[in-house]
Amino acid sequence: MNIALYIFIGIGCLFNLIGVIGLHRFPDFYTRLHAATKCTTFGSIFLIIAVMIQSIAIWTTEGISSPESVLSIHSFIAMIALVLTNATGAHAIARAGHRSGVKPVRAVVDDIDGAKIND
Repeated sequence: MNIALYIFIGIGCLFNLIGVIGLHRFPDFYTRLHAATKCTTFGSIFLIIAVMIQSIAIWTTEGISSPESVLSIHSFIAMIALVLTNATGAHAIARAGHRSGVKPVRAVVDDIDGAKIND
């Protein structure tokens, strides 16, 4: 049980670390937004799963009257809220950036305008 817990914590911290490195290293607004939302969403999901595993383990050993028994339910609700709001927020921020005229650094084809954007 503890090995699975440590694996989930390690994976969650690794995803969050990759998100931080992406925020620091990526060149423009859109790629930084991608790193900030995708990596931290997955990192937080794995950390919340680790909390749920620990809470369920305490729940099964100490019974439903322990204060940690509610922690898995709260963690699950927080995970659902995180998944919904992170994706929606990232989309809204990217759309606002696009409408404000924020251009990517690299040359890409913009499917919305149908034109090629250069540096």
